[in-house]
Amino acid sequence: MKNKLVVQDIFIYPIKSLVGIRLSEALVEEKGFQFDRRWMLVDEEGLFISQRDYPQLALLSVELGENESIVFRSNEKEKSIQIPFEVATGPEVLVIIWDDQVIAKVVHPEIDKWFSAVLGLQVNLVVMPENSHRKVDPRYAVNGESVSFADGMPYLIIGQESLNDLNSRLEIPVPMDRFRPNIVFSGGVAFQEDSLCKIKIGDSEFQIVKPCARCVMTTVDQETGEKSKEPLKTLSGYRTINSKVYFGQNVVALGTGKVRIGDHILPLE
Repeated sequence: MKNKLVVQDIFIYPIKSLVGIRLSEALVEEKGFQFDRRWMLVDEEGLFISQRDYPQLALLSVELGENESIVFRSNEKEKSIQIPFEVATGPEVLVIIWDDQVIAKVVHPEIDKWFSAVLGLQVNLVVMPENSHRKVDPRYAVNGESVSFADGMPYLIIGQESLNDLNSRLEIPVPMDRFRPNIVFSGGVAFQEDSLCKIKIGDSEFQIVKPCARCVMTTVDQETGEKSKEPLKTLSGYRTINSKVYFGQNVVALGTGKVRIGDHILPLE
């Protein structure tokens, strides 16, 4: 069974840089799993904010309701805000994420007030409309794919054995949430994802397109919001290529479908 690759975990992060949600199944869409990183917090200049500069974002949890997502500070669910999936009453704005500028829509001023009060800085929550297209870097796109507010690619896959290998080198093990994957698989050997190319999961096909370079966000404890040097320091000792530290593989979907925990991952090439 060890040689078989099986989907162990599925994660989405509805609001970029907030706590992720583990699902039993997810709909495969071009921009990423349904609801994954379709919302994002931006500052007054329209620039995205993340745990890199605001590690306290790790303390904001998200749950999916029937028609909305619910956001609350960790252990303070009674002080929550509801964010409708289909409603955005604010204006269209141009937002900046890395080197991209993309049209988004402000969700609602009352939601902005809630986040601004919780975070202690002026922010707007924006959503990416379906007709807004942020193109994947053409060096890695297969069919001219678009991506959500993710850093650059629609999907990220990591093998559990890769984390096990890393944790065997750490004094204090870290959980997978440090790396914010969409798909985690069991089986195989450490860093087997590096050797995958085209794969099938359930009824969906994917293309692995590039290794994922890691940043200081991996050093933020997702339970406390505190930063340290690990695991980036240890990773840099054996996973550095051309001054970048790699862990996990970026992926694009070659079609739509559904992925479920327990699905086998079948290499096609």
